[in-house]
Amino acid sequence: MDLIKQYNEKELTITVKDKIDTITAPDFENEIMDEMGKFDSLIIDFTDLEYISSAGLRVLVITEKELKPQNIPFLIKVNDIIKEILVMSGFDRILNIE
Repeated sequence: MDLIKQYNEKELTITVKDKIDTITAPDFENEIMDEMGKFDSLIIDFTDLEYISSAGLRVLVITEKELKPQNIPFLIKVNDIIKEILVMSGFDRILNIE
């Protein structure tokens, strides 16, 4: 997993490349949780992600549950491969994907 964090004012974009699996998902979650309270908007950029496991999907749901009560916008930018995984798993109905 290759991860880059970039702030634009109070908007955080986390770009993730390669893959998120059971080994890398805890690191992915820690990177997001370390930034909680520092941003007003979160974008996860998966446009160059090749694979996401159920452990990675779990991190997205946890993040959504954390941000939704605070009304913090959370967008996930995806490529066709990741979109297919999110649609097949039904996560496209609970997550804001583009």
